[in-house]
Amino acid sequence: MSKSIAILGASGYTGAELVRLISTHPDMTLTALSAERKAGLAMGDVFPHLRHLDLPKLVKIDEIDFSDVDLCFCALPHKTSQDVIAKLPESLKIVDLSADFRLRDAAAYEAWYGNPHTALAQQQEAVYGLTEFYREQIKTARLVAGTGCNAATGQYALRPLIEAGAIDLDEIIIDLKTGVSGAGRALKENLLHAEASEGAAPYAVGGTHRHLGEFDQEFSAIAGREVKVQFTPHLLPMNRGIVATIYVKGDPQIVHDTLSTAYEDEPFLEMLPFGSVPSTHHTRGSNFAHLGVTADRIDGRAIIVCALDNLTKGSSGQALQNANLMLGLEETAGLMLAPLFP
Repeated sequence: MSKSIAILGASGYTGAELVRLISTHPDMTLTALSAERKAGLAMGDVFPHLRHLDLPKLVKIDEIDFSDVDLCFCALPHKTSQDVIAKLPESLKIVDLSADFRLRDAAAYEAWYGNPHTALAQQQEAVYGLTEFYREQIKTARLVAGTGCNAATGQYALRPLIEAGAIDLDEIIIDLKTGVSGAGRALKENLLHAEASEGAAPYAVGGTHRHLGEFDQEFSAIAGREVKVQFTPHLLPMNRGIVATIYVKGDPQIVHDTLSTAYEDEPFLEMLPFGSVPSTHHTRGSNFAHLGVTADRIDGRAIIVCALDNLTKGSSGQALQNANLMLGLEETAGLMLAPLFP
């Protein structure tokens, strides 16, 4: 029997990506879509690329009857998301795509996001949604917190290495490039075509990016000691995609072998041959992440490159992967579509 699915915040990029993925899912049916400013419109009017689908009209959240909904995706901004989720039925399974439930420490959340957490009970029950590392907890979770797209990219490259003790924990640099869709659909002056195209710009320089909270939390938990990485993201004039170049101190062949062993049975994580590196072109529109390792010219140092699509594996695809587990469905259902190229 097909599972009934609701998406809150369906008029944003991650909401539209969820609709795209679920539209061909063999075991899910979209029964409710919400949007505040665009309530009353057809989804095809908001996103013409989806006009061929038979979808429910966009409505306000308080118009949705959740009694027959099996799982709800919450694709709302942080702060809004926690307020909404606290009021949803306690029996409802939820995958949240915002930042509101990623950090387990309420003080850390307030420090990184600038406002106190108002849904502490839900925060404590939330399971971190990096599927490959929290799979068993996700299967029995009621609330799963999707990771940040940048945070997911860095963690795929580094978690197995930290756990294996394969790299120097005090010598980690993450240099990451991301497309403009990662900033959401709201109008922002610096994302206008005339200001973003034909250039590249670092931002959140000096350790102010909020996804550092996830790196601190997850890497320190694995290592059993404080781990702080250097991380600088850059905005590139492309619609979607992330590529991270990560510099570590450790034997390059051991780094490659450790990652290859960790991911040999993972359906969405592709390790390239030693010396090869991926491109955002190779993962665009898909739930795959590609990883490559090469040696640096300095002995004892390795360079790891990880590429993924921020809207799919970094957000909506990851969310669907988690939802499949929560509903007892095949983990890869609706997600094995090949990347778009060129």
